[in-house]
Amino acid sequence: MTRTVNCVLLGEEAAGLDYAPYPGELGQRIYDGVSKQAWQRWLGHQTMLINEYRLTPMELEARKFLEKEMDKFLFGEGSAAPKEYVPPK
Repeated sequence: MTRTVNCVLLGEEAAGLDYAPYPGELGQRIYDGVSKQAWQRWLGHQTMLINEYRLTPMELEARKFLEKEMDKFLFGEGSAAPKEYVPPK
């Protein structure tokens, strides 16, 4: 049986993640309250941020930035795209 969560991003019951996708307290919050669908949305947004800001995820500052953006995207006011970003058609 699939585990369900009351997804904080979607605002509805949805299939939950199979494991915590991130370490620590933030990872546990994600596991407890973010659905698979919402997590996939974050991964797409994260990819856009990495590409647009030309981040190197191995660098500490890039990881800190992405962690803050992840928290905002999933639990806060949302993570905005860069002003220059033009979505693909």
